[in-house]
Amino acid sequence: MVQTRRPVASLWIGEHLHYLNQLCLKSHLRHGHPVTLYCTDNVTNAPEGVDIRPATEVMDIDMDIVSQTSASFLSNVFRYQMIRKTGAIWVDCDAFCHKPFPDEWEYIFAGHGMRGALNCGVVGLPQQCELMDQLLDYYDNLPDYPAWWGRRQRKKMDEQNSKLSHPVRIYKTERTAFGPQAFTHFAKQTGDFEKAMTPDVLYPVPFQLNDVFYDPHGRVEGHFTDQTVSVHLYTNGTKPWWRKHPPLENSYADRMCKEVGIDPAAALGN
Repeated sequence: MVQTRRPVASLWIGEHLHYLNQLCLKSHLRHGHPVTLYCTDNVTNAPEGVDIRPATEVMDIDMDIVSQTSASFLSNVFRYQMIRKTGAIWVDCDAFCHKPFPDEWEYIFAGHGMRGALNCGVVGLPQQCELMDQLLDYYDNLPDYPAWWGRRQRKKMDEQNSKLSHPVRIYKTERTAFGPQAFTHFAKQTGDFEKAMTPDVLYPVPFQLNDVFYDPHGRVEGHFTDQTVSVHLYTNGTKPWWRKHPPLENSYADRMCKEVGIDPAAALGN
C-alpha cells in the first residue's frame, strides 16, 4: 500500500475526460497523492479513486466568460482560491506524476519552455503568503491594463470590442495574461521568483516539442533528470489527430497508459 501523500487537486469544465486527462489524474493516485477533481458538470469517466467535487465549493464559474474565452481561462483564478481554501497542490489535468511530490516542498513552481517565464500548471504555495495575496487581489480588482503590459498590448486591448467584459478583453489581447504572465509578474514583485525550480522538475519537455509524446521513436525520457517529478503533456497544444486516435505503440503516451492502466480507445476526443 502506497503511503498517503499531500493532496493534489484540479478543475474540469465539461462532461468527459480525455484519456490523457484520465492518465494524468490516475498517475497521482498511483504515487499515493489523494486527488480531488472539482467539476462544473457531471463527470462520469474519472478514474476510480478520484474524489469528484462541485467547483462551487471553491468558487462560482461564470460560464458566459468561459464561452467567450476558453475552458482553462478561469482555472487561473480557481487554482489560487483552491490552494488558499484547501492547501492542496494544484495540478493541471495534463500534468503526469513521474515521482511523488516531496512532503517538504512548500513552494512548487518552475520556469517553463524556452523563454524563462514561470508557468502555473503545477503550483504549490503556502495558504497564506504575499504572492497569493497579490494574485487574488489582481483577479478581484482587475486593473485597466495589467501592470506589465507595454504600449503595444494596451493599444491592442483598446481595439477590442467595447461590449465585451473587461476580463474577456484582457484574454483576447493576451491569452496568458491571467496565467503565466500574472504569476511571473507577481512572483517578481514579492521576491518569490528566486524560489522557482528549474524547468526539468515540472516541465522537462518544452511546449514546442510536445509532439514527442506521441512519437514511437521519440526518447521523451532523454529530457528528464533525477529532479523530474512532473511531466506536462500540454493537451491544449496537442494536434487534433492525436486527440482523436489512440497513441501509437511504444510512444510515451502509449507506454504510460499501459503502465498506469488507462484504455485510450475508451476516451478519445471528438
